[in-house]
Amino acid sequence: MISAIGLIAGLGLLILLTMRGVHIIIAATVSAALVAITSGVAMMPPFADADAPDYVTAYMRGFTGFFADWFFMFLLGAIFGEVMSASGAADSAAKFIIERLGVRYAVLAVVAACAALTYGGVSVFIVAFSVYPMAVSLFRDANLPHRFIPAALCFGSVTFTMTSAGSPEIQNLIPIEFLGTTAMAGWRVSAVVAVLLAITGYIWLQRMVRRAVANGETFEGALGDHVERDEGPLPHPVLSLVPLIIVLAAFNLTDDMLGKYALVLALGLGTLAALAIGWRHRMQMPKAFGVGATGAVIAITNTCAVVGFGTVAQLTPAFQQALGVVTAIPGDPLIGAAIAVTVICGLTGSASGGQTIALPLIAPGYIDAGVEPGELHRVAALASGALDSLPHNGYVVTTIRAICGETHARAYGPVGALTVILPLAGLVLAVGLFIIF
Repeated sequence: MISAIGLIAGLGLLILLTMRGVHIIIAATVSAALVAITSGVAMMPPFADADAPDYVTAYMRGFTGFFADWFFMFLLGAIFGEVMSASGAADSAAKFIIERLGVRYAVLAVVAACAALTYGGVSVFIVAFSVYPMAVSLFRDANLPHRFIPAALCFGSVTFTMTSAGSPEIQNLIPIEFLGTTAMAGWRVSAVVAVLLAITGYIWLQRMVRRAVANGETFEGALGDHVERDEGPLPHPVLSLVPLIIVLAAFNLTDDMLGKYALVLALGLGTLAALAIGWRHRMQMPKAFGVGATGAVIAITNTCAVVGFGTVAQLTPAFQQALGVVTAIPGDPLIGAAIAVTVICGLTGSASGGQTIALPLIAPGYIDAGVEPGELHRVAALASGALDSLPHNGYVVTTIRAICGETHARAYGPVGALTVILPLAGLVLAVGLFIIF
């Protein structure tokens, strides 16, 4: 009982501290310490019995393990995004989509721009930075409430794109390592779910925006409006799409042979293409590489922090009991797998971190029970993109506060609806389709 209370209190503290603006590394280590103390886990190796776990070792095992496994993917992803930005290609592609749809379809334009960049391999963080300035301009011209911009950015980036079959985002790659599948695993069901999520989510977002406008809300400034754009000439939109196409094609053509490392090859080729397109801006490229490298370290370190929290939580009796209950759920094993991944990703506040913790624990048992690996891959990927978007999620915090200059009180409601409730419905649909067919 004390262990269960401590686990719940630790998660609550993690969410509270994050929403109060405490850095995720501080929040995660403090919250993990609370979980360890309430479960009787020794704080340091000298205080632990022989062969018994301790807080410091467990936390750092999770932290450094994730860093070692995924650093190059984060690094090349961030550099690719920065080179796309410095070359003007990201702005050109996003601007092309936005201009074609226009002010009348301001919300759709922002969502479509984010979706195109995300599915093309640009890191979701870079996507938000690239599209936000144009989103502000579009929402201002359409006189739509600024507080819905984070929802539009998040919906276009982390729902029907990030966890879909063929996506080069890391959340679709992690299951490959544990299941021996490919990025296209379960693609038929994935396509149905993605289309329904895109249509339903867009209609829901539009209705929320229209209701706010009907209640008298208009566009208003925000702290994030200090973002400036280079108004110089941009590459042709068609040319700007070439690096995205190269990443997507190279990744899906080689992931059978290279597994998760197909993304390293694909992003490397995409970066070379973006460098060629942005040759006139070559003097800015060293800075872009530096900013990308710094951003990669920050992004992966933030994720490692919540993986460390999850690794400590994994040691507790409450966690093991909860895992036992989930895996013993009667009926189709996919249901238990979906619940397990969803809950663990919610605990860690990270889709990638949660999958890294959950899959080694549950994959062997479910595969032995006869679950088809491709189905488990898709269910795990979709499940990771639901409760991970609770308020303490790193991407959510960065998008709402750092990029858009909003607050959770104003902006998280629509974000939560589109990135938690909607993906949960999509997960239920996917599991149902796999069971029926």
